[in-house]
Amino acid sequence: MASNNGSQILRIACIFFLLSLFQSSCNAGSFNVVRFGARADGRTDSSRALVNAWKAACGSVTSSTVYIPRGTYMTRPVVFSGPCRSRILFQIDGKLVAPPNYQAMGNSGFWILFTKVSRLTVHGGTIDARGSQFWNCRRTGSNCPAGVRSISFMWSNNVVVSGLKSLYSQTIHVAVSQCSNILFEHMNIIAPSRSPNTDGFIVQSSTGVTIRNSLIKTGDDCIALGPGSKNVLIEKIACGPGHGISIGSLGNSLNELGVQNVTVRNSIFTKTQNGVRIKSWARDSKSYATNIEFRNIIMKAVDNPIIIDQTYCPSNRCPRQTSGVEVSNVRYSNIKGTSTTVEAVKFECSQSNPCRGIQMRNIRLTTPNRATTTTCENVSGKSSGLVIPRGCF
Repeated sequence: MASNNGSQILRIACIFFLLSLFQSSCNAGSFNVVRFGARADGRTDSSRALVNAWKAACGSVTSSTVYIPRGTYMTRPVVFSGPCRSRILFQIDGKLVAPPNYQAMGNSGFWILFTKVSRLTVHGGTIDARGSQFWNCRRTGSNCPAGVRSISFMWSNNVVVSGLKSLYSQTIHVAVSQCSNILFEHMNIIAPSRSPNTDGFIVQSSTGVTIRNSLIKTGDDCIALGPGSKNVLIEKIACGPGHGISIGSLGNSLNELGVQNVTVRNSIFTKTQNGVRIKSWARDSKSYATNIEFRNIIMKAVDNPIIIDQTYCPSNRCPRQTSGVEVSNVRYSNIKGTSTTVEAVKFECSQSNPCRGIQMRNIRLTTPNRATTTTCENVSGKSSGLVIPRGCF
């Protein structure tokens, strides 16, 4: 009996020893920002604590976690830079808020910036840039700073951002530049419809970008794809209010990169200024938009459901010019819903570089009590199935 009791005690001791080793191993790879001095009072500047926790995780030889527990943490602009030695999970269970005075954000253009990182996952939480005072400054024409983007990713690859809520960005909510293989999903992006330049996503000079299963309510484009965007998938997006999903504007400079291989599908637009839009400057350029597909889309009270606009020229800075941007191989299929304007489809293409290879299939866009119309300028292509309003081809 004594021998059996001794064996049982030994087994229990071994189990506790192994559990303690496991726990210490987990703790070694987890960097809680509170341990680095962050305070969850919503007032104390926690930016140094956030950066120091990141540096510790970035230097870890094993996969690690930067952990932001529940609570509200105020932070000034922060930069999380790589390259790092291993995978990092940036887990936000709490809320990050900007300083109450927008002037404290400075002129860097960024609030939360991840740069030169790979194998990164950002999960959960809320970031609130408190943009309302900045918007008021912009509206009054005062001497305002340029404003900051809420969260940005630059020169990074193999990144996943999931379950993040972005509120009241001063300007752009999420910016992506010079990145590859980056996934955004289950995002919740919110700003008032009258907030200026609060785009949901801006993507440029990046490849392999996916944005899916997300709600976007903004004062500008829900998603805008700029020069150098390619191999982009956008799906299951609820967009509105806002200006819709845009490719462009393109062609602001002569040697600008183009946009190619883009799919927008299975999405809903509600009371947006535009639905799916391609936009370019009315000036000479070597840029292009090609192999673009918009399919399985519902429009609910959208001002301009389908639009290609190659006459963009704010402040009349390109008089007597036409767009050099080549728009080709654009497919619209299974798009239905309501337009607030009679002109539900508008193709205003370049006189010097007409749109070509435009395909319309199974389109039904109506407006109450009036027949919708299509504008066709400098465009060629084909249509199939039922197309309402009647197409150009």
